Amino acid sequence: MSDSFSIDVTLSGDIDSVIEQVTDALKAEGFGILTRIDVHTVLKTKIDVNFRPYTILGACNPVLAHRAISARADVGLMLPCNVTVEQSGDGCLVRFIDPLAMMTFGDLGENETLRQVGSEAAVKIRNAAAALG
Repeated sequence: MSDSFSIDVTLSGDIDSVIEQVTDALKAEGFGILTRIDVHTVLKTKIDVNFRPYTILGACNPVLAHRAISARADVGLMLPCNVTVEQSGDGCLVRFIDPLAMMTFGDLGENETLRQVGSEAAVKIRNAAAALG
């Protein structure tokens, strides 16, 4: 795991099985997957480029999202919480955005509700990451 704006975990397995594990771990913490972008497929289709398996998942905890956008509508630009899963050697590298870093970006951190939501979401994301490995 890293201390920057992401929480990183490396898992063995193919990308589809890792995405399933990540989805289950997030679900256990109250997050659902709103979006899935298979970047490698998009790049092949749109610009005929071969790229390693790389997927972006848009994870959302509706209760926390509601609190955040109720406190400040423009925070919706920081949602959902993105998670990337990319093939790396024999396994996959999973990167979870750190919600606390998102909710304290720029002047967002001046809002107490956003700091609280970011902290709560960060605990949940870290729990999901820890459950993976």
